[in-house]
Amino acid sequence: MPAARPLAVAIMGPTASGKTAAALEIARRIPSEIISVDSALVYRGMDVGTAKPNPEELAEAPHHLIDIIDPADAYSAMQFRQDALRLVMEIAARGKLPLLVGGTMLYFKVLRDGLDELPQADPALRARLDEEAARVGMPAMHAKLATLDPASAARLKPNDSQRIQRALEITLLTGQPMSSLLSQKAAEPLPFDLLPLALEPSDRAVLHDRIALRFDLMLGGGALEREVQTLRARGDLHLGLPSMRCVGYRQMWEYLDGAIDAGEMREKGIAATRQLAKRQLTWLRSMPDRIVIDCNRASATEEVLAEVEKALAGRAAV
Repeated sequence: MPAARPLAVAIMGPTASGKTAAALEIARRIPSEIISVDSALVYRGMDVGTAKPNPEELAEAPHHLIDIIDPADAYSAMQFRQDALRLVMEIAARGKLPLLVGGTMLYFKVLRDGLDELPQADPALRARLDEEAARVGMPAMHAKLATLDPASAARLKPNDSQRIQRALEITLLTGQPMSSLLSQKAAEPLPFDLLPLALEPSDRAVLHDRIALRFDLMLGGGALEREVQTLRARGDLHLGLPSMRCVGYRQMWEYLDGAIDAGEMREKGIAATRQLAKRQLTWLRSMPDRIVIDCNRASATEEVLAEVEKALAGRAAV
């Protein structure tokens, strides 16, 4: 008799660790649908620079939460949680295996633990903070946060613009430090079982080589000429938006602004992607129940598939 609670598989890992390849291989063997757990893939018109699955890959299995909003708009972690919970149950009801695939670790955390009740974004206040940041610089905004909310400022790096702005926004909206509003509530139980698989490198230098290669392929694939120039020409996008803060896009935008040359753009883009991978691995290490698979091994994809098949077999035997 099948288990009452459906199973969903989380395929997590840093950028360039082979998550998409593993998910597609599972979908070829087991009827599955893929839910993207990537804060960059939600944006339409941002394909090459986000390493979005190509049309052939998208055709191999149904994909969800890709190309769902315009780059001028925002998509929150709570919106992701609501969408992902609904999609997992709908996919399971169709008799397919839900695969949650991506590298936005905050999304995975919010999915499993829920999110503290914090105020929604205030567009007018956010615009004022963006204008102030452009005028005085992010280190000054970090210093401002340190006076209003020392605990949050100590947790954030001075160049973490998105989180600094959000912490300031919450503090100014509520009159209380964001750190004091964060509750210690228990994790909200999921309505399904989750198999957490993490593709992690045994040798980070190999991952760094993959990141550099991917960035060069992205540039060669038209990310600058076809995508960023087109987005910039719209006139309604700017570097303060979450979409344009995606790694690679910010550096290409700065190059088009004349702030850096082509060599600096490539160097800064690769460095930013490596920093992203470092943060992703730090998030993963905070998930002690994950099953780690070395993404440097040639057999990594087959190992992911074997873990999924083992989990399914164990449930069928119950």
